Amino acid sequence: MNANHVGSLFPNGFGNFALGRTVTVSVGSVANAVSQISIVGASSYIVRRITVANANQSIATANVTITTSNDGNVSNAVASLTTLSNVTSTSKYQDLTLAAGAATTVYSSGSLYVNVPAAVASGTCDIVVYGDAVTL
Repeated sequence: MNANHVGSLFPNGFGNFALGRTVTVSVGSVANAVSQISIVGASSYIVRRITVANANQSIATANVTITTSNDGNVSNAVASLTTLSNVTSTSKYQDLTLAAGAATTVYSSGSLYVNVPAAVASGTCDIVVYGDAVTL
């Protein structure tokens, strides 16, 4: 989106947009806020999908959640606890299960946080948040 053009409140195409991305996220140790996903291009947004891809190895037994707070509090979950069972190589991906509240919530948090409750030694991946911009 280009905020200095007529119609700037609307995307210049159709469909979901990548609102935020973080690369080489370590799922190698259990921790809260192992990575921060900065949301760009929108001050409020609707999360439609969160995709995990580009793993450096099989991370099929790792679990992740995505929250709006860096403390791992599940009441702030955007994506529920999900086992990455499909992410078995660099050519596999998996969409995370969105939390029930994500179906009706317009978020305004400038960042989302990746939490790892179950780890895979030396595992890394990329995570992308897709959605709709509500306000720029």
